[in-house]
Formats: sequence, C-alpha cells, structure tokens
Amino acid sequence: MKKHEIAYQKTGYFSKLMCDYLDQKEDIQHLYGNFPTLEGFKKQIDLKKESFLAEDRTILVQDLTQQYFGFDASEATKTNIASLLNENTFTITTGHQLNLFTGPLYFLYKIVSTINLTKELKETYPEYDFVPVYWMATEDHDFEEINHFFYKGNKVSWERESGGAVGRFSTEGLEEVLSLLKEEMSSNRNAKYIQDLFERAYLNHKTLADATRYLVNELFGEYGLVIVDGDRKALKNLFAETMQEDILENLAQRKVEKTNEEIQKNYKVQVNPREINLFYLEENSRERIIAEKEFYKINNTNLVFTEDALIDDLYKNPEKFSPNVILRPVYQETILPNLCYIGGGGELAYWLELKSYFDTQKLAFPILLLRNSGLLMTNKQFQKMEKLNISIEEIFMKQDDLINKKVKELSHPDLDFTEQIASLEQMFASFEEVAEKTDKSFIGAVNAQKTKQLKGLKNLEKRLLKAQKRKLYDVVTRIQMLRGELFPNQSLEERKRNFVEMYENYGEDLIPALFENMKPLEQNFTILEME
Repeated sequence: MKKHEIAYQKTGYFSKLMCDYLDQKEDIQHLYGNFPTLEGFKKQIDLKKESFLAEDRTILVQDLTQQYFGFDASEATKTNIASLLNENTFTITTGHQLNLFTGPLYFLYKIVSTINLTKELKETYPEYDFVPVYWMATEDHDFEEINHFFYKGNKVSWERESGGAVGRFSTEGLEEVLSLLKEEMSSNRNAKYIQDLFERAYLNHKTLADATRYLVNELFGEYGLVIVDGDRKALKNLFAETMQEDILENLAQRKVEKTNEEIQKNYKVQVNPREINLFYLEENSRERIIAEKEFYKINNTNLVFTEDALIDDLYKNPEKFSPNVILRPVYQETILPNLCYIGGGGELAYWLELKSYFDTQKLAFPILLLRNSGLLMTNKQFQKMEKLNISIEEIFMKQDDLINKKVKELSHPDLDFTEQIASLEQMFASFEEVAEKTDKSFIGAVNAQKTKQLKGLKNLEKRLLKAQKRKLYDVVTRIQMLRGELFPNQSLEERKRNFVEMYENYGEDLIPALFENMKPLEQNFTILEME
C-alpha cells in the first residue's frame, strides 16, 4: 500500500470559505477560536476546563450508561465512558445522520479522524484523557436524505413513510433491503460478513437509532468510540435554559443574522437562523415552534400554547423540544466536555456562523477540524494514471480540463494558444496607447477589434482541439473511463460510494489501513493506492 497526499486547497472540491479557513486568513479569524494545532488544543483544554461543571459530567455518564444498556460495549468504550467523570477527560466529537448502512464512505473517515486525533492528543498530553465521540443525529426528520446508499453505482433504498425523528423509526421493512443487497453482492467471505452485519444491526433491533448504535459499535467499538444519542430527557434538561431563552428572546437569530451579513459579502452562507430554532417532537412528527402574537403554534398541527404553558412544558418535558441546525451545536457543546468538532466543509461552514452566539452563552467555542478525505485506488488504476502521464494533482482537475490539457501535451504542433493570446493582448495594449495619445475617439474601435481578434483566435483553438481529440480518441476515452472510476458522477468517491463496496473488495484490511494513513492534523487529502 502506498500513500499519496494533496492539499485540500488544490483539489478544487472545497469551498473558498474552507480554503481560507485552512489558510487562516486574517479576515475570518474572528469567526472561530483556537485553530487545530497541538498548541491550540492545550489552550482549548484550559478554556473548556474552566466552564464545564462536574455535576454535568455525572448526568452525562449516568445517561450514557443507560444508552448502552443491552449493547455489548467494548472494555475500551466502558473505560472511556467512566473516565468522563474525571475533570481531566475531554471529548473529540464528530456527528452524522443515521444514513442507511453508514451512507457515504466519508462517514468512516469522520470517525477515523476522531479516533486518530484522540490518540495523537494523548501522546502529546498524557496527563489528560481524550474520548472519541460519535453524535448520532437521531432527531433529524429528513428521511429522504438517509434512506439509501449507493452500491456499485446503484441506489439501494428503504421505502417507507417518513415522519418524526428518524432515530425513533421502526426498522420494519429493512429485510427487503437486505434481500436486494444479497442479490447484488458476490458470495465471497467479505460479502458474507457484510450481509451478516446488516442482519444483526437492522433486523435484530427495533429502532433506527439502536440499529445504528449496534452497527457503529461493531465497526469501531474496539477503538473506544462512545456513541451519543442526544434525544434524551436527562441531557436536554441540561439545555432547558438555553431553549427557553431562544423561545422568548430570539438571541440566536439576532447574533447569527449579524454574522451572516458579514459572511455573505465574500462567501456563501450555509444556513439561516429562525426566530425560534426549535422543533416540537411527538411520536410521529417533528414540527417547528412558531410565535404568533401572544401564542406559540406547532406548525402543521392543532397544538397552540400560551407562553407560560409552553415554558412549563419545556421544563416538565424537555425531551419534546428538539434543536435545529443552529442550536444543535450549542446543545452538543453544553452537555459534552468537548474540545473539537470534526466535520466536512459544509458542516464547518455553519459552525463558523455561531461563534458570536456561543460568546453570549459563555460557552467555549470548540476547535473546528476538517475531517480527513480520501480516495481509494487500486494498483491497476494508479498504473493507468502513470501510463497516461497524469499526476495526483491533475486527476483532481475537472474532466474536460484534464482532457484538454493532455490532448494539448500530446499534440504537435502545439495547440495551446496562451502565448499567442498574450501577444495579441500586448499588441492591442500598444494600439490603445497610440489612440490615447492621438485621438481618443479611436479607443472604442481598437477595443472592438481586440475583442473580435481574441474571439477568433480562441474559436480557432477550440476547433483545432476538437479535431485533435478525434485523432486521440483512444487517449480521451481512457481518461474518461479512469476518471469515471475514481470520481463517480464527477463527484468525490467518498460522497457516492458506501463502505459495503470497499469492504467487499478489501475486507478486514480496510479500516486498519484508514487508521494507519489518515492523519487529521496534517490537513491533506489522502490518496491510498491499495493492494
């Protein structure tokens, strides 16, 4: 196995905001706290230690112990849960939806990043303990986002009615998904393991939350991963005051909107706050809480509360109140002694909107770390790249740009008119200077002629390139096929493929290979040339 790397900024798959964050651009540094370096983590430890209460640790450990009742937790996980009672123990957290069978491949990369970071921090700061946490997004209600995964380009879906928090969904009907999977998969030992794992996870557990806990525990429990379900009364009780403030004062909306006004001058805003950033949870529904004059209405229901009645319900039944994307990070950081959140570019983009609101809550804003990203290649695919003289950086180019580049490199005479275009622009610059000194009325004519000549030259280049592509049809086809294998649907592999497909090919070597090669603080995109 060989490891190759490329900076995230050079891949073309990460937003300007994420690239500027990685480059620590000065004009966005106020949007976050400590940066993900070993030195930054020492500062974060001191910051979190000051603000996290011992009694909250007790409640957290008691509830986690209850959450794991009936599950075969590893000794490493049990030790990590117990260690959370200690003021010198902190968490490193990632989160994800309850995608069917983990969903996109990058789900694995998130957890590998989280566990690897705890190991590195322990080596650097042995006087502290660091617990890797996977936060299950059990309260999400967008079933269409999680009810499928892709296997060899085909969409494997779970068909059922949606409604309410997905973690509470019954797993009834998933035997049909397993049957379909068995038809598509090979009969090798790796495929049999996957099928058995699916059956044990989804057919032997009643809810999607329990099935997901079992599945993730089977894959990562030996590494001490602690799986947290936030849809719990005892944990939400710790967050009740913040939820009351959001209902009555709308502080999150004001703070985040002000930050977003600034962000949108140079970047895309990821999410927008609402007046009230809470849903009301019932058995089969999760609906927004909306303020209407002196009352509070639960959207799409007949439920209406006075202010006093709603706040009374909040403190008696906090489990009925569910944070949205704005408040969920605040909830997480309230109940966990957390130092760092590890997520994808889109996730970190909305965390960057929240710093000013965290400050109002006197809550330590966590370090934000871009999760590891990866591309898994076979030796054969890498050899194809070498034969086509394609470098690691070039394979990340847009397909048409890559083809044009390689066709030009193989063409004689040279089809790249960059020099000619530059010469033409320089020549017309001198013409414009002459017109400026003689008769300014000719400047328009000069510019019009410049536009015409440049357009003609570029059109000629395109026509010659198109003709040369026909001549080099074999090369063009080979590039298209290779890039299609590595970037399905012109997207990153990790966003389209599921670990089922990879485990079927690489078996029990897959996850250890990820742990060995993915280094979260290096902040590089990892390409693994697999055996």
